[in-house]
Amino acid sequence: MIIEFDGPADRGPDDARRGPAGQPYRLLRDRIVSGRLRPGEPLSEPRVAAMFGISRTPVREMFKRLRDEGLLDIVPQVGTFVARIDIDRVREDQFVREALECRAVELVAERIGASPSGRRDLAAALDRQAELVAQGDARGFIDADDDFHALLFRLSGHGAAWRTVEAAKVQFDRVRHLSAEDGEQRRTVLAEHRAVVAAIAAGDGSGAIATMRSHLRTVFATIESIAHAHPDVFVCGDGD
Repeated sequence: MIIEFDGPADRGPDDARRGPAGQPYRLLRDRIVSGRLRPGEPLSEPRVAAMFGISRTPVREMFKRLRDEGLLDIVPQVGTFVARIDIDRVREDQFVREALECRAVELVAERIGASPSGRRDLAAALDRQAELVAQGDARGFIDADDDFHALLFRLSGHGAAWRTVEAAKVQFDRVRHLSAEDGEQRRTVLAEHRAVVAAIAAGDGSGAIATMRSHLRTVFATIESIAHAHPDVFVCGDGD
């Protein structure tokens, strides 16, 4: 197996503290979440270490970190493999994200009337998403989708909370990437974003909560059909 690491990834403060393994971690994590490395694919410490020009010790630490996020399965005496998507963990991601984001948009709806710049930023974010839908750029649209949600947290006055959401939604993101190739799905997401912004612009906190909750449940509501289409990608636990 050959893993291609094509292009740079952003290096955040947490990665800088982790030293040489920070950038490789982000690159490898991105390829797992995006589906470019498929569930079940083997990863070897020597190969990854050689690719990045680092020792096996930071690679081992990186593998453990990815295992803790549910992205790798490390089987003693057998090997390390890209983990399948755990539907129970997707459900947990959904719970955390919904709780935080619904509160965030409620706060934005309360604050936005006093923030013309905030309204302009939201309009610009919607325009960017519309461009990407027209271009058929699935990966770019997912990035713009995340930028939109991060913007909502900043406008709520709790921008740092987005980091909590990012950490909690990793399995959910893997499902998003599976469904993102569907152009109709991207158009649906854009329409839902517009509904959220319309409620915010009207100062309708309860409406903003309702539209955000509906939006966040869109992918989860289709998970059964996605899992049926990709049976090799998912693992079902003992959740309700």
